Parts: sequence; C-alpha cells; structure tokens
Amino acid sequence: MILFVGLGNPGKEYEGTRHNLGFDAIDAFARKAGASFDRTGFKGEYGILRDPVFRDSILVLKPTTFMNLSGESVQACASFYRIPPEEIYVAYDEMAIPEGAIRIRPAGSSGGHKGIGSIIQMMGTEKIARIRLGIGEPPFHNPVDYVLGKPGAEGRKKIDMAVEKAADAFLLIATRGLETAMSRINQRG
Repeated sequence: MILFVGLGNPGKEYEGTRHNLGFDAIDAFARKAGASFDRTGFKGEYGILRDPVFRDSILVLKPTTFMNLSGESVQACASFYRIPPEEIYVAYDEMAIPEGAIRIRPAGSSGGHKGIGSIIQMMGTEKIARIRLGIGEPPFHNPVDYVLGKPGAEGRKKIDMAVEKAADAFLLIATRGLETAMSRINQRG
C-alpha cells in the first residue's frame, strides 16, 4: 500500500487559498482515479483505492489537523497501515517555486514549510517524497497573509494548471513509479 497526502487547512475560510493546494491536488487525483474520502480517522479524511492498473493499493489522506500538525495525521495513518516513509507522497504549496510550476523531489529538508516539517519530524526522516506546487514569492513582507490569501484571476489559472499537473504526477507515481513521474513532470515544469 502507498499513501498519497494532500496538505491544507480544514474549513470553508481556507478553501481556494494558496496554502490549500495540497488538498486541491489530492482532490483532483481522487476525481481522476475514482477515489473518495469516505472515511474519517487518523485526524483526517481518507479513502482506499484498489485498482489493478495501479502498482499498489493507494490510501489518499487529507489531514484535518491544520497544516502545522499534519505529521500527526500522516504518522498515525502510516503506522496503522504499516506504510514505510519511502511509500509516502505529499503534495503541498511552495513559495520557492514560481507560481504554476511543480517539482517532485524524493526527499529533502522542509525548506521552512511547516506542514512537511511536521511530517518529517513525526516520521523521523526526510526521505518523504513530495510534489511541490509553486505559488511564487509573496510581493510583500508577510508570507502568512500571502499563503492564506486567494490568488487573482491570472494566478488562479496558473495554480489550477499546477493542480492538474500534480494530479497527473500522482497518477504516474501510482502506475509507473516515482522516477518516471520525476523525469516527466520535472521537465515540463
């Protein structure tokens, strides 16, 4: 079994914000793959997708702990289903990447992102694969207002394209593996 995670904050007030791109990406994957978040537990909403097209059964998870405590949900779920860190794939927003671009990494530091930082801390390793969806640098000094804000019309178009690319990345990981997804998606940007 593999675990696909989308990071965000629960609640209507966070829908459509830059910080919820992980939720948007996992939702887009779920729509494409026919998965649903029909269960609650592990401090999140989750579902299990079994399809012979995929190399393994897939567990999709949206932590409802708020971003900074996402690791609690991921660790509880991974522990229960005995999913090793190398089979966990996390989608989230990233300021260090231009708006609308995505990058897949097999491991690395949190880069200051509190959600992936929480997962790294709770899992005890940086070897967690991630799909980073670019939101670009904030044009002002308060990054909290920027990530919790909603993009304008042009930014929304770019971000929506990144969300679709991230859903495609999840599909590639599920069918062809991480290396194939990285070579195809990272070259497209």
